[in-house]
Amino acid sequence: MNLFGLNLPPLALDLAGGLCVLVSLYYLWGKASTYWHWSNASLLPYFLLFLAGGQWMLAGLQVTYLLFGIHGLYLWHLEARRARGEIRFNEAGWYGVTWAASLLIFAYTVVLTDFGDMWNGVQFAAVTLALIANFATTRRWAWSWPVWVAVNAVQAVFFWHTQYWVLFALQFILAGMSVYGWSRWKQDEAREVAFA
Repeated sequence: MNLFGLNLPPLALDLAGGLCVLVSLYYLWGKASTYWHWSNASLLPYFLLFLAGGQWMLAGLQVTYLLFGIHGLYLWHLEARRARGEIRFNEAGWYGVTWAASLLIFAYTVVLTDFGDMWNGVQFAAVTLALIANFATTRRWAWSWPVWVAVNAVQAVFFWHTQYWVLFALQFILAGMSVYGWSRWKQDEAREVAFA
């Protein structure tokens, strides 16, 4: 892909996005807001990669991830301030925005998808699962992790087809990291219940 006179090979975009995602998951394990910064940083190389390859749904998903990333970062900021007793905020309203955005993006994706092409169906499945996983991640719900594993499985099939080999291999690493994250978050939830 040519960007501002620079010729960026797909492999460079693939590697840059993958590195940012790996770092982001490290921070997500500990529920640190730095997760959102690294996750958002991965979006530009992936957006360009999918745009260059004509994978419109996956390119659009990167824009969706950015919206979730900004929203999630701000929600975590509000929750941290609430936990310190500094503010109260309309939790139902703020999380309602996340639900509404998810439903609108899902509806838009349904309208635009040509389901006559099997690979569009695979992209659609990945987008749908990613919307669910993103919503649960903004809420810090442990069940978001197995949904991310399902996203990885569907995307592995698609990336094999498109021959994005780094992204294909990355899905297995991310799935393993998600299993570990799920275990950590379930332990956190068990501790919260014990101290409630």
